[in-house]
Amino acid sequence: MFLRAIGAAEKGQPWPLIAPKQIHSDIIHVIRSTGPEQLAGDGLITNLPQIALGIRTADCLPVLLVDKRNRAVGAFHAGWRGTAQRIVEKGVGAMRREYGSRPEDIYAVIGPGIQKCCYEVGDELLAQFESQFPYAGELFHTVQDSDPVRKKYPLLFLNQRPPGHGDLCIKLHLDLREANRRQLLDAGVPEKQITAMKDCTSCNTTQFFSHRAEKGRTGRMMAVIGIKR
Repeated sequence: MFLRAIGAAEKGQPWPLIAPKQIHSDIIHVIRSTGPEQLAGDGLITNLPQIALGIRTADCLPVLLVDKRNRAVGAFHAGWRGTAQRIVEKGVGAMRREYGSRPEDIYAVIGPGIQKCCYEVGDELLAQFESQFPYAGELFHTVQDSDPVRKKYPLLFLNQRPPGHGDLCIKLHLDLREANRRQLLDAGVPEKQITAMKDCTSCNTTQFFSHRAEKGRTGRMMAVIGIKR
């Protein structure tokens, strides 16, 4: 029913759906057939028509790529681990290697995911991203904790760290959407051909699934892309 609803069907029959076992990696599979093999990885690319490539998410970002000139598509699962391993940037390279896709011919969509307003992370992620990306400092933001209990009873939350060793009220947040947008730009995809949705899955659990906001007890969304004849 889902595939029919999005037009991924031929004469009433849905296209084969290929969705990998996602493992938060930079592994990208080239789909050359619709065989039954279960693939483990976080990226799929193909130039075969009437095949749906699917990515499941619930805070991580789905990233979809299409090269209209060479009729090729890609679907990628970008959590912080995949992002740190440059899965989207490598996806553009894989499409170029397999199908001759030029970055300037690629259109990209970054789907709904957890946004910087809600994505609190630890200092270790900052260090990891700084080791990989010269612009890492632009991806992380500090946020003042606005907990009303903390404001009403500040003495209960006194910082026990020595002076100059941080404020427990200051939280570090990662802009995962911008991190993947920057990878696409670095890969050569024109900015005007990148659509990055700003919907936050953690802010809006009535519309989206959020692993973090719902403490792991949630479903999964699916982003799908394919090629019509």
